[in-house]
Amino acid sequence: MTRAIILAAGEGTRLRPHTLDRPKCLVPLAGRPLLEWQLAALRAAGIDDITVVTGYRADQIEAMGLPTAHNERFADTNMVASLMCARDRLDGGDDVVVCYGDLAYEPRLVTALTGAGAPLAITVDRSWQRLWELRMEDPLADAETLRIGPDGNVVELGRKPTSLDQIEGQYMGLIGVKAATAPRLVEVYDQLDPAGPYEGRDRDHMFMTSFLQHLIDHVLPVAAVLVDGGWLEVDTVEDLAVFDDLHARGLLDRYCALVGG
Repeated sequence: MTRAIILAAGEGTRLRPHTLDRPKCLVPLAGRPLLEWQLAALRAAGIDDITVVTGYRADQIEAMGLPTAHNERFADTNMVASLMCARDRLDGGDDVVVCYGDLAYEPRLVTALTGAGAPLAITVDRSWQRLWELRMEDPLADAETLRIGPDGNVVELGRKPTSLDQIEGQYMGLIGVKAATAPRLVEVYDQLDPAGPYEGRDRDHMFMTSFLQHLIDHVLPVAAVLVDGGWLEVDTVEDLAVFDDLHARGLLDRYCALVGG
């Protein structure tokens, strides 16, 4: 069996004013909250055990009746700390898919991730430039490095690229963890020096990519599950406007075929 953890604690400041009265995951995309698109995709991929890590405006997510774990320090911590608020879901009882809360994606991406045999894996979009060119004039402005070794494992991710040659795909915010590996993530996190630094940040504020890089460098490989498109990241007001315009023109399915629409 597989369970999912959706990380949705952040304030979503780059989506204001849409997030002034709601959490980022409840901002509507193509007429439905982002969270509803995620729930539909996960369930279509056979995952019904879903926990949402809440923080900002948690009451609105709790009102939906979903299992939740709350990050009381959401305003002063980052994504990895939020994941550890759901550490009881990383108990080794089931495989786990970890999802960022500002995504929408096709079920096939989840199926590809859960079908990977590796203890720890991430989906990597080889066609990332197509999406990035929609969202911004300079794809390098917001892209991150990602290099894959000859064994199919990620060698480096999450750093600022200086050229497209340093990007073999984009990390998408979807992580697959086998049951036996899940408790190890908690153990490794607890052993980290709280002061860091991890890419210049302390443990409370480290990026998920920094945590993954630490695992790659010191603990266990992270496999790259290669996919082409099929997802959207709604991080800014501009992202939302672009995707809603595509939906209005009937073109959004060219980039991501949302289920349940």
